[in-house]
Amino acid sequence: MSETTGPLAGLEARYAALRQAARSEGGDPGDVLEAAFTELEGAIDLLRSAAPGREVPADTPSDNAERGLLRAVFQDAPVPLFLIARDGAVQRVNRAAGEMIGAKPGYATGRPFTAFIALPSRAAVNSQLTAVGRTGKPRRVRCSLVAGDGLVPCELVIGRVGVKGNPDESDPLLVAVRDAPARPAPGEGPDEGRAEVKPRSQLGAVQAITRRLDLVTAVARLLLENEGYSESRMLQRCARLIARELTAWVIVDMDRGHRVRRQYVTGPDDPRLTELTSALAAVDPPPGSVPSTVHESGHPALVAHVEDAAALGEDLDGEQLLTRLDATSLLSVPLTDGETRYGVLTLARRASDGHFRVADLALVQELGEQMGLAIQVDRMFRRRDDTADALRTSLQPRKRPDIPGVQIAPTWLAATEDTEVGGDFYDVYRTPDGWGLAVGDVSGKGEEAAAVTAAARHAIRVLARRCADPGEVLAGANEIVLAEELALDGGFVTASIAHLSWQDDRLRVLLGSAGHPAAAVLRSDGGVLMANGGGLPLGLFPDAEPVTQELAMDDGDILFLYTDGVAQARDPDNAYFAERLADELTALAGRKAEEVAASMLRAVNDFARDHLIDDVTMLVMRVGRQEGGRTGQRDRRRASSRRRE
Repeated sequence: MSETTGPLAGLEARYAALRQAARSEGGDPGDVLEAAFTELEGAIDLLRSAAPGREVPADTPSDNAERGLLRAVFQDAPVPLFLIARDGAVQRVNRAAGEMIGAKPGYATGRPFTAFIALPSRAAVNSQLTAVGRTGKPRRVRCSLVAGDGLVPCELVIGRVGVKGNPDESDPLLVAVRDAPARPAPGEGPDEGRAEVKPRSQLGAVQAITRRLDLVTAVARLLLENEGYSESRMLQRCARLIARELTAWVIVDMDRGHRVRRQYVTGPDDPRLTELTSALAAVDPPPGSVPSTVHESGHPALVAHVEDAAALGEDLDGEQLLTRLDATSLLSVPLTDGETRYGVLTLARRASDGHFRVADLALVQELGEQMGLAIQVDRMFRRRDDTADALRTSLQPRKRPDIPGVQIAPTWLAATEDTEVGGDFYDVYRTPDGWGLAVGDVSGKGEEAAAVTAAARHAIRVLARRCADPGEVLAGANEIVLAEELALDGGFVTASIAHLSWQDDRLRVLLGSAGHPAAAVLRSDGGVLMANGGGLPLGLFPDAEPVTQELAMDDGDILFLYTDGVAQARDPDNAYFAERLADELTALAGRKAEEVAASMLRAVNDFARDHLIDDVTMLVMRVGRQEGGRTGQRDRRRASSRRRE
């Protein structure tokens, strides 16, 4: 039997007894801790005296047994233990310490020990570590450790471990953690100034997964319910939901001119934190900060225990934001649709709420991808809306020429079933001996249909400047649409045009129709004449012949041009508005052009119960200025004089 066999056996027995005492309900953790330190000191002495006067060979059986025993004592000690290098880096952590910080023992290796200390206590703990390393005298310090589920008020017992053959300045430090109540600051009551310590979560793995799935579902619902495609509102609603469910500050930074700019900040639901929220929202993430780095690299970042208090930058007064927030854990993910990085979603958690884990990173990364896709969709629809607005503008004359002795009133209403830009258009233009009106439509919806509509409108306008015959104008437009292959596959363009010229005191109207609903003439006495509509649409056959008709109109007469959105409007019983169009017009005899247009638009919408299946476009032309017949006659004489000249 070796010289150390007896002492080793005794050490093993006492070690087993200490473990049993630590498990018993009546045991005092402080006493057990002191005893454990005593046994560690005895183990060190045992190693030093194993072979008096000589070094123990590294490969002797007794040395291996003793080292194995010491490792077992350290790993299975009933109190959390940290072995720390003199530069403050963690060298080893036992199982109890790993459980306390909510990570495997190897996670802490290489990290500064102060990263696991709440921010307000870091400076004091660092000073005590330095003092023990310098003097070798044990120290005690009260602080709060950042554990897996929140802050743990404790007392650190710090000692220096002497290693034979090493100079004192290289001896590591051993830190043991014992429970201790938080000590109130001077002038504060026992519960004042103490960080709220949340109880350890009792949720099982299944319950935790369910909560994460519920959050993903809730965010997805918010994104789907984003009416109006407001990117800003969507980001704010998602940020508030995440902040509430994950108990964290949520920061949204967006790419603006190849640099991330602060967009929105929300924090825990506490009015006392409003000032902190404002301070955080007032500054953009500086270069080198976690959000900026994540945006530049496109890779997420999880800093479970923040070592650098400047990870979020400084406020306007130069104070570190993490310190102001009392945040010790950061998580940041890019907002991306897989190709484009739109910004960064960053979460900062206060020490009292615990630290982020890998599961949190996976969850927030999924949420970031969902939000990135929503941003892509929102911007796509905004671009389409902008394009649609531009196309709709192009389908209307930028400036209508003034027609003497005539009132013009256009009106338009989009379909409610399909929000894509439609193919309706109207125009007012000059002809060689007068003026022209045009109303048309393209089958289909969307940007391509609108582009065809714009081309057809401009073709009619250009041809009409050289020709006063509506039939020839429509025939020429048909050739252009066919030659340029402007019409959609299987699609077509319908149009109704009217060329106007004054002959003495009567207005001569030449009508032309290419597959369009018949124009209506409302006489001043209330009679309604439906013109000859029909003809073949443009873009189908090269030999299409438009239908033409000549009319004479007097003071108070109204020409009503419209698209098939008016004629095909249906009520809940599937009756068509075309069947009552004449009756609606009759009731409006003698009204101004603007009144007729507004009343007819209201009648169509009421008839369809605000459920229009196609865009509605109307163009109302009334003979006679609204100032009265005398003004109209003067305008006509001027027009006749210009023609003679």
